[in-house]
Amino acid sequence: MLDAMNTLLIRDSRDTDLTAIQAIYAHHVLNGTGTFEITPPDLAEMTRRRADVVKNGFPYLVAHEGDRVLGYAYVNWFRLRPAYRFTVEDSIYIDDSARGRGVGRLLLTALIARCETAGCRQLLAIIGDSGRGSKEQHEVAAQMEAYRQRFDYKFVLMAGDNIYEGPATDEDYRLKFEEP
Repeated sequence: MLDAMNTLLIRDSRDTDLTAIQAIYAHHVLNGTGTFEITPPDLAEMTRRRADVVKNGFPYLVAHEGDRVLGYAYVNWFRLRPAYRFTVEDSIYIDDSARGRGVGRLLLTALIARCETAGCRQLLAIIGDSGRGSKEQHEVAAQMEAYRQRFDYKFVLMAGDNIYEGPATDEDYRLKFEEP
């Protein structure tokens, strides 16, 4: 018997995924605190948000089995100031029926690899609710030696407390804060 994870794939999101993405996000808005929103955005707003991420050259990924989207992940600018030009914030949302299957871990792993390719040097995760799964996935990523070696600047997970702050040199900071 094949393991269910064998059919789970990660790919770039498509316009046709937006209805599922909006439904997943709406569930999180209505049933959690991690989105910091109280009213789910409509499909047009979710379409605009995805277009902004893609326009900025960042990954917007989905996890799927066949035609069914089980979760999505993306990064976008943390702040729109030159000092933060290498800093992005991630967002990962999983369909409630797919929780506990490793979907978040697969999305985060793919997202980290794509961030490296995009030239990101600092990835922040703001975990805004008590979801242990999200915190645990980011803790694992923060401790991955291969991840820490690929990024030049520190990785900071903001989940109330910093889970990992890796070293950065004075030269790294000088380069980071110069105008592009």
